[in-house]
Amino acid sequence: MAASFNTRSRQVLIQNELGLHARVAAGIAKVAQLANSNVWMIKGRDKVNAASVIDLLTLACPKGSTVTLTIDDGSDMKILNRIVEMMERGFEE
Repeated sequence: MAASFNTRSRQVLIQNELGLHARVAAGIAKVAQLANSNVWMIKGRDKVNAASVIDLLTLACPKGSTVTLTIDDGSDMKILNRIVEMMERGFEE
């Protein structure tokens, strides 16, 4: 499923079989930590800082989950797009 587009957010379907697990969360957090401002991941009513592995894991995102990634600062669009690309590729698993 292709991500939907918005100025500072993108909605993405988690496609890999194991969902958002620790290794994947670590990869997302590593990229999010490069941002100038906050990168958030939202699932339902829960919004967490994508730079935190523990916070990402609390979302409990199995395969088929839809999440929204959003940034506070438009200068971080490259970071947002990089994370979305990782997710769309199924985290290369």
